[in-house]
Amino acid sequence: MDKVLARDSGSAAARSRPRAAVVSIVAGAAAVAATIAVATSASAGTTLGASAAEQGRYFGTAVAAFKLSDSTYVGILNREFNMVTPENEMKWDATEPSQNQFNYTSADRIVAHAQANGMRVRGHALAWYAQQPGWAQNLSGTALRNAMVNHITQVATHYKGKIYAWDVVNEAYADSGGGRRDSNLQRTGNDWIEVAFRTARAADPGAKLCYNDYNTDNWTWAKTQGVYNMVKDFKARGVPIDCVGFQSHFNSGSPYPSNYRTTLQNFADLGVDVQITELDIEGSGSAQATTYGNVVKDCLAVARCNGITVWGIRDSDSWRASGTPLLFDGNGNKKAAYTSVLNALNAGGTTPPTSTPPTTTPPTSTPPTTTPPTSEPPSTPPPAGACTATLTTNQWQGGFVTTVRVTAGGSPLNGWSVSVTLPAGSSVTNAWSAQASGSSGAVTFRNVDYNRQVGAGGSTEFGFQGTGTAPAGTASCTAG
Repeated sequence: MDKVLARDSGSAAARSRPRAAVVSIVAGAAAVAATIAVATSASAGTTLGASAAEQGRYFGTAVAAFKLSDSTYVGILNREFNMVTPENEMKWDATEPSQNQFNYTSADRIVAHAQANGMRVRGHALAWYAQQPGWAQNLSGTALRNAMVNHITQVATHYKGKIYAWDVVNEAYADSGGGRRDSNLQRTGNDWIEVAFRTARAADPGAKLCYNDYNTDNWTWAKTQGVYNMVKDFKARGVPIDCVGFQSHFNSGSPYPSNYRTTLQNFADLGVDVQITELDIEGSGSAQATTYGNVVKDCLAVARCNGITVWGIRDSDSWRASGTPLLFDGNGNKKAAYTSVLNALNAGGTTPPTSTPPTTTPPTSTPPTTTPPTSEPPSTPPPAGACTATLTTNQWQGGFVTTVRVTAGGSPLNGWSVSVTLPAGSSVTNAWSAQASGSSGAVTFRNVDYNRQVGAGGSTEFGFQGTGTAPAGTASCTAG
């Protein structure tokens, strides 16, 4: 995205010196100290970052480099947050578009902005099955493994000492069954995740190394247990893993679970930090505000929960914009959810865990092999019904993210597919919550297990990312 080289901005005191009166060294130092003290006092308890810092935690957001020219966006960013995550700029396709030819300009711009404004940076992500450059997608076996190792080494070395925590590996587990996702990286050998972590430690030994995934919030789910067992194994064998990231994208199809705190605590008990890395909660009003507050309280109740990152600033910046899932509306106004989060942060971490975490891997019963629906499914599949699909797009120069909302008609859906026609020269590089057939021209997206059933009049969402120009208007939806 936008291109600026990062430079060390120095300490907060150093950045304040030009504002101090030049009377003497002693007077100048006193003026700087007073300026810092006043700024700290004014912000304490009144912004997300300051309130989180009082609890020994951070409150961050995902940042897109091209939006750093938006004054409203930057004003909220600088006022409210003390951690940033580059949204796309550090991923493989952005940093190594041609093999062994690296481009850090957009990511460097975000890092430079963070350093200049006293924020830390989460690096996202070094190894992922999606958003790989075309040349990497065409590799396999030893060639791909070597390319992954080189990529991690080069990128982590470039940012050595500037990153608080790396998402070393992203989304390596399948959505059902508790096993690994079938990907080109997985097919290089089952040790690829371990190799990625060891490579990252060698390149940037001062950064926390995290595994990051979605649909791991509910302790009883098979995917959660699969990731838990991997982390437990890594800790037992000395694989360098320091933290686990929970994306926590909540909506009606994947709601906030009542055992969320238990999940965070159980992972923390393995000896790793836990971080809420991509939080967004669809909805509005008091219901959304309550859920946001509960998530913050859960983090504060777990000593090793370092902090929370929301995936975007304003609703209009979100990859799920139609669900209004963030803390600020499209005009940058604070929502009820913002107030709920701030109040929870200021209340502190006095709420005890809801139960004593188990000492073994449990649960006591076998977890389901697929993500459970929000209500008990009927004994027989519901009849198919008509459906519609609407598109919401976030476009930038050379790429886009499109969110598709599938809405059932008067009858419930028992499966659905959506057909989208891409403009000439555009292609899909990544999809979530749907299976894509094709990547250019006419592309069909079909439901996955956990969003197959949609109640009459209800809706679910999926998304895809691509290069070129985003599709416009509506898409064709077919039930069944």
